Amino acid sequence: MKKLIGAAIAAGATIAGAGVANAEITGNVQATTDYVFRGVSLNDNGPAFQGGIDWNNDQFYVGTWASTVIDGIEVDVYGGWTPKTGPVSWDLGVITYNYPGAHDSPDARFDYYELKAAGSMDVAEHVNLGAAVYYSPDNYGGTGTATYWEVNGAYTVNDSLNFTAAYGNQRIEDPDGPGPITSSDSYNTWNIGATYTWLGFDLDLRYHDTDIEAGSNIEAYTYGPSSYDAGVTFTVKRDL
Repeated sequence: MKKLIGAAIAAGATIAGAGVANAEITGNVQATTDYVFRGVSLNDNGPAFQGGIDWNNDQFYVGTWASTVIDGIEVDVYGGWTPKTGPVSWDLGVITYNYPGAHDSPDARFDYYELKAAGSMDVAEHVNLGAAVYYSPDNYGGTGTATYWEVNGAYTVNDSLNFTAAYGNQRIEDPDGPGPITSSDSYNTWNIGATYTWLGFDLDLRYHDTDIEAGSNIEAYTYGPSSYDAGVTFTVKRDL
């Protein structure tokens, strides 16, 4: 979802100072059998096409990323700071989620942003553990405040193969958006998968699921049962 980029790059370059010498620009394109965001399909359980471009140096990054979604396209713009304290690598940033052409109403804007704080560290050879928190003061579609937290881990077998998994919780203040107030609700989501690099392509096979129940308040935040049922996605990515 996941990302103006010219001004952000200029600002990052100014702040980074001597670190600009280590700056680089990278891009990527990918195709996936479904765009699943925090356990929920955003592309009607169908294929999605995605891609992005990033600028980063030793401490800062900015980027943009886009994907097809049910109602058109999502364009994310993001930036952040990646300091390190001891063995912990941090990612402190902001992400904006934008939906060009979406028909906003005065009390239900679809575009929104999140603040992000994440940290990770190597705890053993080949093993990395991390955690992250995302907070939005005015979430998608006028659903109020939202908080998502996640714990995650990765096991790197070799340069070509790694396994990753995550468990998270998404809480929404008003899941059904503007109108009669609905009590806040949350759901848990998890995924596990493997990524294999072959001839310059990253091939990712991943299982995902949630504990959303039909008729719950949080279901109003989804596209119905088929969007949050357990499933498997396959993604092919190429760095440019």
